[in-house]
Amino acid sequence: MDQYLSVSALTKYIKAKLEGDKHLFSILLKGEISNFKRHSRGHLYFTLKDENAQISAIMFSRDAERVVFSPKEGDHVLVSGRISLYEPSGTYSIQVTEMKPDGVGELYLKYEALKKDLEAKGYFSVTHKRPIPKYPKRIGVITSPTGAVIEDIKNTVSRRYLLTEIYLYPALVQGPGSADSIRNMIIYANQMNECDVLIVGRGGGSIEDLWSFNEMPVIQAIYDSKIPIITAIGHETDFTLSDFVSDLRAPTPTAAAELATPNANDLKLKIQEFEESIIYRISQFFGTKKTELIYLDQRLDMLSPTQKLSILKKDLEKETSDLDRNIRYLLEGKGKFVSDLTLKLKSPLDKIRAYEEKRTQLELRLGMSIENTFKSKVHQFDLLKSSLGSLNPLMLMDKGFAVIKKDERVLTTILDIKQGDIIDVRLKDGEIKTKVIEIKEINHGKEVI
Repeated sequence: MDQYLSVSALTKYIKAKLEGDKHLFSILLKGEISNFKRHSRGHLYFTLKDENAQISAIMFSRDAERVVFSPKEGDHVLVSGRISLYEPSGTYSIQVTEMKPDGVGELYLKYEALKKDLEAKGYFSVTHKRPIPKYPKRIGVITSPTGAVIEDIKNTVSRRYLLTEIYLYPALVQGPGSADSIRNMIIYANQMNECDVLIVGRGGGSIEDLWSFNEMPVIQAIYDSKIPIITAIGHETDFTLSDFVSDLRAPTPTAAAELATPNANDLKLKIQEFEESIIYRISQFFGTKKTELIYLDQRLDMLSPTQKLSILKKDLEKETSDLDRNIRYLLEGKGKFVSDLTLKLKSPLDKIRAYEEKRTQLELRLGMSIENTFKSKVHQFDLLKSSLGSLNPLMLMDKGFAVIKKDERVLTTILDIKQGDIIDVRLKDGEIKTKVIEIKEINHGKEVI
């Protein structure tokens, strides 16, 4: 039995062989990503495959943070790493330490890395971007003097807004030295400070043709510029790092000229609206003043001496009428007061006779009240006497009833006594003691012994 290995022993042996092989410690692979998953902690899990085979792969977060692009399902990539074996399942995989897209040149990787770095440093922040003036007097254009860009911008500006001038700052926009040339023109335009806005641009091309606008000298010059800058580099789908740093990005040079200038037709419409608004406001102003003038005329009429005398005369007539009415009311009140006093002032004999009549009436009323009260009290006494008599136990004894007691306690049921007990019987005229000889119970009129 000693010649048989355990599964664990075999797996450990294979793991040591695989991970100890110097050829498998650092390998380079290329393939397509499938079954891609990103762990919440930043680890990447995926399968690397080609048309004939596949291998599991893992990339830990510390290595994944250095990847300059966002890998996804179906991407073709180039990876480097080492082979490892997971003992519990007996499966091997590649632990990836570096990854880059397959089929993309070094320029693209450099572009992505620089973009990520500039974004982290705040070069793309909107808080740094300057507003584009609405009505520029001078527009500076930094581009090739022989290209179609400057002609497109001139034609567009002359068609839209004739109140501005075009200043050309010639620069190389492609090839060796172009980045320095563009940077120098941006710095020079800022030193001259004769333009309200700058357009930096060129026509379309490959990523290599446009690379000057991805280099730090140009990017830094745009970032440091005191004059607002519009970039118009390549075609609509082309994006350079300068586009992200500039104050405004235009898809084409023609679009940049349109963004830098107002439309003459729009301005004419705006002027027409202003004219209509001014006419309306003037009309409103004169209408208001005319109304105020009418009010002033009315106030002037009210303040004239003739008008004042007329008003005072009306007030005097009103006050005179009120005075006559108040005097009449006062005299009528005083007359009534005198009449009331005359009625009150009578002779003493009249008062004596009046008091005697009043006394006589009071005596009659007193006598009748006493008589009625006496009759009422007699009647109440009779009622109480009758009620008291009906409640007197002695009157019941006259009819043959008696009060029976045992030990000074009144008996009301035969259940409280037994044969042989001595009981007291209270009659109308005295008491007797007697002994119970026999007890009979009466149930519904029938005797029960």
